[in-house]
Parts: sequence; C-alpha cells; structure tokens
Amino acid sequence: MEPLLIIILILVLGAEFVNGWTDAPNAIATVVSTKVLTPRQAVLMATIMNTLGTLSGTAVAYTIGKGIVNPDILGPEIVFSSMVSLILWSSFAAKYGIPTSESHAIVAGLTGGALAVAGPHAIVSSGWIKVGIGLLFSTFFGLVGSFFISRLIISRFSHIKPRTAQKVFNRLQVASSMFMAYNHGLNDGQKFIGIFAMTLVMGGVFTQFHVPIWIILLCSITMGIGTSIGGWKIVKNVGMRMVEIKPWQGFAAETSASFVILLASIFGIPLSTTHTITTSIMGVAAAKRARAVQWLVAGNIVFAWILTFPVCGFLSFLITLAFKAFK
Repeated sequence: MEPLLIIILILVLGAEFVNGWTDAPNAIATVVSTKVLTPRQAVLMATIMNTLGTLSGTAVAYTIGKGIVNPDILGPEIVFSSMVSLILWSSFAAKYGIPTSESHAIVAGLTGGALAVAGPHAIVSSGWIKVGIGLLFSTFFGLVGSFFISRLIISRFSHIKPRTAQKVFNRLQVASSMFMAYNHGLNDGQKFIGIFAMTLVMGGVFTQFHVPIWIILLCSITMGIGTSIGGWKIVKNVGMRMVEIKPWQGFAAETSASFVILLASIFGIPLSTTHTITTSIMGVAAAKRARAVQWLVAGNIVFAWILTFPVCGFLSFLITLAFKAFK
C-alpha cells in the first residue's frame, strides 16, 4: 500500500474521531443538562450506542461513497483535502463550543476538491438532491416534530404531580438518549465508512466499492473513542446556554430527532444530526414559550451551520490546487 494512501486512511479515521468528539453532544447534551445522567454515564452510553448504530447499516455510506462526486473523478488529492478541511473547521468551531455539521463538511469538502480537479461535471446531482432533502429533514421536521410532541406531553401530563412526572420522564429520557446515540452512529458514522471504502477503491485495494465488516468495526471503534472524550463546551452551549430544559423536554427533543435521523438513514439520506437535535431542542422550548430560547446563542450556532459549506468547500478547493501544484 502506497504511503499517500495510508496517510489518507489515517486522515479519514482522524475525521471520524473528530466526528465522535464534536458530535457526542448530539446524544448527551439534553440528558446531561437535565442531570438525568452524570457526564461519565452519558458518555459511556453514547459510546456504546454510537458504535452499535454504526454497525447497523450501510445506505448512507453508499450515498457518500458513490453519490456526491463522480467516483471516476476522485483522486487522492480530493479525499486528502476534504478530510483536512473537515478536521480544521470542526476543531476550530469546537474550541468555541459551536456545534458544526460533519455531514455538510464532508459533502462540501469532496465537492470543493472535485471542482478544483474537474469542474462542475464532477458533481452527482442525485446525491446533492439527497443532501437538500437532509437539510429539510434536519431543520424543519426536527423542530416541528419536537414542538408537537411537547404540546402533546403538556396536554396529557399537566394534571400529574410534578414529582411523579419527573420520575417517569427521567426513565424515558435515558431511553430516548440511547435511541438518539444509536441513530447518530447509523447516519453520521456511516459517512466516514463510505469515505474509507472509497479510498481503498481509489488506491486499487478494492476492485469495486463495497463495505466489509472490518471497515465498519474500525470506523465505529474510532468514533466511539472520540465520543468518549466528548465536546463539553458544545454540551454547555446546546444543552445549557441556548435553552434551559427539563427531562420531559429532553425526551421530546431526542425522540423527534431520533425518528427523523432513522427515517433519513433508511433511505440513505446524509443529514446533519447536529442540526436535527439542535432544532429539536429549539422546538421543545418554543412549545412552552418562544422567550425560553436564547436566540443570540442559537443565532451563532445557525451562523456556523451556514459557514460550513463555503468554508470547507473553499478550503478543500485551495488544498487540492496546492496538492496538484506540488505533486
């Protein structure tokens, strides 16, 4: 195996590690902020469920591996550039406690690199349609779903004693957090599995694109290690600073986000789990009163989402050009 190919595979695993590190709050932000689980318990739960989710499907891996950029165009410089741009951007944002979308960073990075190599015809339009659908799922359905689940809970449980309700939703929130962590692995974990397998095809190790079990295990364990470290600044921003929530609200947010991610994963739609859980948290807070959301914090998070596409795409474009110049 060529040294460059080994470096790229290490970068893919590095990006998967960053994905687990920065996206850990997707599953544990609410359950930690409501004090249903301690941070250590939450991270252990998320690590196990993330890994199980990654082992449970390959539909999203195939979309990322074959459906965003024409596989015939892909070269080492594109994958190298996209992984470097993702790691740099996600690490920078995590330093300031801002959750970013590794999904969009991957798509933007691959696209920027492909544009630098072959121009617009390198882009697979059907894959970008799925990305657009994923944006709709993560921003609209997460928020609306959690809003209506919250309103349902308010109408059905308002007559129950607060202490009794808290006991019930403490248990339910543990289950919803596990479900959220599982679905994070099912969607986000798959993306790097697809990149890893695609790199092996590109390097001639595989004759055609497929995803063997050893790649799934390697990537899932790597993401699990990243999750075990966790991005605590992001946990505080999403689960504590942006909005103050109670266990029933955490349950509503995680349940809504989990079903949205599960549905997208079944159809091979790569979406942002970060967007999904964050908008779901906004939805549960708004169901009670709009002023419950710290909109300045929420605005900073949304601004980072918007920046992800151009920043990662442009970084990857420049790195690819530099790679070609010094090749």
